[in-house]
Amino acid sequence: MPPSIDTPTRAAQLGEPSYVWRAGQQRRLAMILRWAEGRERGRVLENGCGVGMYVEKLAAYGGTVVGLEYDFPRARTARQRSPHIVNAAGEALPFPEATFDLILSHEVIEHVADDRAAVREMVRALKPGGRIVLFCPNRGYPFETHGIYWRGRYSFGNKPLVNYLPRRLRDRLAPHVRIYTRGDLERLFAGLPVRFVHRTVIFGAYDNIIARYPRLGRWLRGLLQTLERTPLRWFGLSHFWVVERVGNTGIAAGDEGGRN
Repeated sequence: MPPSIDTPTRAAQLGEPSYVWRAGQQRRLAMILRWAEGRERGRVLENGCGVGMYVEKLAAYGGTVVGLEYDFPRARTARQRSPHIVNAAGEALPFPEATFDLILSHEVIEHVADDRAAVREMVRALKPGGRIVLFCPNRGYPFETHGIYWRGRYSFGNKPLVNYLPRRLRDRLAPHVRIYTRGDLERLFAGLPVRFVHRTVIFGAYDNIIARYPRLGRWLRGLLQTLERTPLRWFGLSHFWVVERVGNTGIAAGDEGGRN
């Protein structure tokens, strides 16, 4: 399905899914598989699957991969890639407790109505020992990649330094999407039966730049991804967390909620 199923306003509200599989997606898939440590061969949920690209790729590793998508047109498109697509909200997963070995949340929680409830539901749906692989926007990145609203009109594209403004002002410019610090994410998981297996910040693959300026783009990608091994990763594009459910204590459906 071509990108035309999303207008700029819909993309602002729901995020823009991957329509083309490129180096950036392949790199993230490799990261998912590394930290899944075999769980991709069990029951897998992609929570917020867009048009189903990661569902299709993960299914090749032998597990039963379910894609959950809130937006019906995207869910319908995703069914062209997999029969295991569910149209539902991440804050109320339609699955019993302890269903999945692995849950992928790829640049999704910043768009949901209640991110605390969405995280709690993912933990509830995990089996003990199961893992969440989470990607979400980093407040330290110098650009707001989801565009902003200015004088009531949406302006698409990367906007410099917006995320460095005081949060109250930043959220007035970008009320359609959250941004996270490490502390913000820790608060989302506070009180839940989990342990943090891996937490870092990563840069992008800059495939669009490479397509237009191959030498410059590859140089930039190599430089920035090298910075992931230094304290300068604080300026990276996305948080990359791996979170494991521990213990056998049950988690009731529902949550007190609250947007951070």
